[in-house]
Amino acid sequence: MKKLKLNKLLSLILTVAAFVGCSEKKDDKNLHSENNSGSGKEVTSASNKGISYKLNLNESKLEWFASKVTGKHNGIVNFTNGNLFIDDTKLTGGNFEADFGTIKVLDVSDEEMNTKLTNHLKSGDFFSAETFPKGKFVITSIKETVSGKYEITGDLTIKNISNKITFPAEVSHEGDKVTAQAEVDIDRTLWDIKYRSGKFFGDLGDKMINDNFKIKLNLIFEKNS
Repeated sequence: MKKLKLNKLLSLILTVAAFVGCSEKKDDKNLHSENNSGSGKEVTSASNKGISYKLNLNESKLEWFASKVTGKHNGIVNFTNGNLFIDDTKLTGGNFEADFGTIKVLDVSDEEMNTKLTNHLKSGDFFSAETFPKGKFVITSIKETVSGKYEITGDLTIKNISNKITFPAEVSHEGDKVTAQAEVDIDRTLWDIKYRSGKFFGDLGDKMINDNFKIKLNLIFEKNS
């Protein structure tokens, strides 16, 4: 009789424990879902809806920064065109195109050395500017993290090779002008720029050039008339 009562007691305890455990799991699941729903806005595909703004080629700037074991270089590349699309103050899409035939080195003052480096960057070792003069970027998806700040994803094409990249950007809208700013780290080897890369060549020593380089964008767009 005592044994029967003990079994009933154990059964009751296990039932209560199971019920509590299920309730806690359900609560945890609900809490996790709520946290996810408040963690940020959803990623949306670029639609190019809204008002079209054209890139101001004179005021916009594309700067590049590269480094190697023994130093670093920086310069600019000119844009050829670009567009941005805004729908009710929200970014919905965009693109820009640059001409690698216009690449310039800004940190080398010696004219002969500057010309030599510039021509080398235009050569097949780097951007193959004669064969593939244009590079372009097209936004494919957008996530607004906070007002005016976005996580941009898109296709970057260099040397006719396209790779998807993602980077943060700030976009401000004032009157008929939109300003977009961003910094992007690029692994050049993904676009078949392997010259003196430690990934592909050994024993380079102090001649090695870092695979990653930085692009800094300061883009000014104006409303199409």
